[in-house]
Amino acid sequence: MSFIRSVTTLGGWTLVSRLVGFLRDVCIAKFLGASLAADAFFVALRFPNLFRSFFAEGSLNVSFIPIFTGIFHEKGKKEALLFSKKVFALLFYTLLFLVLFVEIFMPFAMSLLAPGFSSIPGKLEFTTLLSRITFPFLMMISLVSLYSCILNSLGKFAAPAFTPTLMNLIMIGALFLLNPFLNSPALALSWGVFFAGIVQFLFLTYFVRKEGLVMTLSSPKETFSKKDSDVKLLLKRMIPGIFGSGIYQINLFFDVFLVSFLGAGAVSWLNYAHRLFQLPVGIIGVSIGTALLPLISRHIKTHENQKAYYQINRGLELALMMSLGAMFGLITLSTPIIRLLFQRGAFSFETTLHTAAALEAYAIGLPAYMLTKTLMPFFYAKGDTKTPVKIATVGLVLNIVFSLLLIPVLNYRGIALATGISTWVNLGQYIYLLKKEGEFHLDLLFKKRALRIVFSSLLMAGVLILTERLCLQNVVSWNEIKGLSLLIKVSSLIFIGGLTFVSSLFISKALSLKEIKLLFKR
Repeated sequence: MSFIRSVTTLGGWTLVSRLVGFLRDVCIAKFLGASLAADAFFVALRFPNLFRSFFAEGSLNVSFIPIFTGIFHEKGKKEALLFSKKVFALLFYTLLFLVLFVEIFMPFAMSLLAPGFSSIPGKLEFTTLLSRITFPFLMMISLVSLYSCILNSLGKFAAPAFTPTLMNLIMIGALFLLNPFLNSPALALSWGVFFAGIVQFLFLTYFVRKEGLVMTLSSPKETFSKKDSDVKLLLKRMIPGIFGSGIYQINLFFDVFLVSFLGAGAVSWLNYAHRLFQLPVGIIGVSIGTALLPLISRHIKTHENQKAYYQINRGLELALMMSLGAMFGLITLSTPIIRLLFQRGAFSFETTLHTAAALEAYAIGLPAYMLTKTLMPFFYAKGDTKTPVKIATVGLVLNIVFSLLLIPVLNYRGIALATGISTWVNLGQYIYLLKKEGEFHLDLLFKKRALRIVFSSLLMAGVLILTERLCLQNVVSWNEIKGLSLLIKVSSLIFIGGLTFVSSLFISKALSLKEIKLLFKR
């Protein structure tokens, strides 16, 4: 499969997964709103994901694929698949033990993760019940991740890329099919997560078997006592990834810990807001970083450093352009967007306002997050994996400090704002280290365009504020606008804002048609 076709396949199915995932969030908002049950479910969903980076995407992918690919090319497909079986057995028994252990001590685990829930009768107990249902998902999704690594290494991208969509569809189905029997949307969703893990695993098992790999488990004693050099190398390489993932997970753990004390609804408000915040991050920020890494690596390996610096500057321009536009758009239109997307059923206008406030706080850190994603590949391209971990550690400490300082003043919004502030500090660290080493600098073209991008973003924000006031001319708030009228007004605002931003970019020459054509070619 060609590189362009691979990217198109991955990008296309990722976009489908994001859209279906967003539809899932809309359904969850309708059934659960920001209730006690919603808070309990979101914690239960997040709990297995606290461990996910340790055993799945975070450390396994970047460690397994290079070793598997090396064995495949040096020793052949048979030896590569044999290596996969050994890793599968090691992962299976480790996760089985972890899942059983946590299931037994789940009440204690929940009292550590969300101690504030104990102040509301039944909330901690209900969260424990839901977590016991969702936690086995960790085992399934980690094995799914291994299968995805194998298939991607063999040039098979479609099935792994489609797999997340299955989970979103099953969760939506659980809401409508199981909820009538269980009479609890949160319980139905939790079982949806459980069954989604099994379905994803069986789905990829079919495609792995098509490649000639049938998993057979050795005994636990043999698995842990006889690890060959390749498996040992895998474990050795996973350690830095686990440490880096651990920093991120501690951050998530601490956020859940703090927000559990902030009353009913706080967990849900932050969750809905964070999901919207992650849309531009997941589609734009990650894509820029992913596209830059191989490009910069190639230039650095051929000692074409100036070309690498040029590409980073252009990546920074694109990240700044997309993130500033998204930031001002989300801040200015937070209430109407959430009103349109989520407010129905159990999701009230009060919940809309709380979620909008959290979204505005998160959005402040959006440009820093995307710019950081653009600078990070420069360190990885040089083989420096320690610096990003050190910067992330500083960010973790600052996030905790800022959260503790801001919560007494801003309540739940303090957690969202602390995330944004610590991300800006992380960006400052990257820029400082790059300047200190004298290897990279912002070129004159970036500086000129950055000013024009900032101007275009501010102009768009001003136009949106004035246009929104016209939309609310005869009503008190967005809550009074409903149905087709709401859809037309919000769509019009987004269109006008986008048109103003893009037009200003072209007029100020921050963007040109020639560059757009080149971008599509790339």
